[in-house]
Amino acid sequence: MGMRDYLRVARRHWWLLLASVALALGVALIVNLNMTPVYAARVTFFFSTPSAGATDLLPASMFNTSRLQTYAKLLTSDEVATPLAGTPGIDLSVKDVREAIGAETIADTVMMEVSVQDPDRNRALLLLARLIQRFESAVETLERPAPTEPSLVKVTVVNGPALDEDPVAPNALNNFALATVAGLVVGAIGSVGREVADHTVRTAEALQLLTSAPVLARVPLDPGNPFVSASNSARTEALREVRTQVQCAAAANSVKTLAVTSAVPGEGRSATACGLALLFAEAGQRVLVVDAELRHPRLAAFLGREDSAGLSTVLDGTAALEQVLQPWGAGLWLLASGRTPPNPSELLSSPRMTELVDDVRKRFDVVIFDCPPLLPVTDAAVVAARADGTLLVVRARRTTAAQVTASVRALHAVNATLLGCVLNMVTRTGPDAIPTYDGYPAGPKPPRRGREWRMQAVLS
Repeated sequence: MGMRDYLRVARRHWWLLLASVALALGVALIVNLNMTPVYAARVTFFFSTPSAGATDLLPASMFNTSRLQTYAKLLTSDEVATPLAGTPGIDLSVKDVREAIGAETIADTVMMEVSVQDPDRNRALLLLARLIQRFESAVETLERPAPTEPSLVKVTVVNGPALDEDPVAPNALNNFALATVAGLVVGAIGSVGREVADHTVRTAEALQLLTSAPVLARVPLDPGNPFVSASNSARTEALREVRTQVQCAAAANSVKTLAVTSAVPGEGRSATACGLALLFAEAGQRVLVVDAELRHPRLAAFLGREDSAGLSTVLDGTAALEQVLQPWGAGLWLLASGRTPPNPSELLSSPRMTELVDDVRKRFDVVIFDCPPLLPVTDAAVVAARADGTLLVVRARRTTAAQVTASVRALHAVNATLLGCVLNMVTRTGPDAIPTYDGYPAGPKPPRRGREWRMQAVLS
């Protein structure tokens, strides 16, 4: 994945990033509120060596610098820490005393900063004061060559002891910063994980790669009526693009019967078939839309027509085609599914179905079959094998790549002609959104302003 892909993932899963950061900040807030404040008292020691002359200053300084780490270890040794733990007012174990003491040498100097941290600020300052006395005594005793001779090292307090005004822990800003970084990292890992685990089809490029067939259009989700959209809506314009592509295919090859199917239910197959039928009729052609979904018919109910007789009654011989055709508007007829038969696949694969397809091909300019989904049953493959071309409707962000591949394999198994695919219900927002031009067809006209308006109209 490149940087563009990661940015697209971040845009697609921005809510996960935001939720992770919010959760991490909430945890940091709880920690800050419940954590006991810790105060620090500090002092700075200066180590010097009494010398007889100026020539001894550099060796003495190098001697003290080399021993600073030793003095830092001495602060928490038994020589210093054990006596402090038993003094009045401290009431700490030797382990707690050692953990409270911290030392840091100042680079390129013979100074060392010592700190004592404790939840009780008074005890921190008291422990530091007693630590100074004990430490000075321990250093001068250890660095004395003989009991009667002076110490080679002198410890001098040059800064402090002083108590910090604010507690050193918890550091609210630092905790919030760490929580933000942790939340972003966790959110990013979760986003990438969801992206890798998501096998649904999101883009037209991915769909074309899976099917090796052109994607005729990306149809946006229409919040209104999914069957009959407004003539100037983005969904209708996308379906007009599908109609144009099918007309071009019909000009090159004889395509009069069109099967519309999908991989699984709920992908907008019936709405696409109905919308295409209306648009072909709008173009002045005689159109028949056939509800070939004999198990769960929908078209008659949505178009407000009778469903007691239709395709099933024609196929079983109980009715003639002329008796069950129902007009719907100018140039459009509906052949409903009829009663649900006990053997839909057998009826659709019967010789009578082949005769019916040939009959309606002669009577109408365009015949659109609304077929069942391909994967649950074989009905759609049977109808697609008898049609001149097939449209595969794929719902964006729901249909998986495996389902699309299985559907194409099912169509190829019956030698059906896959004209192309329709990526349906594409979102209008986010990184996978399609460009919309809703305001262009029905946009307000500019006001007339005489000569100036006419000149702008010519230039545009």
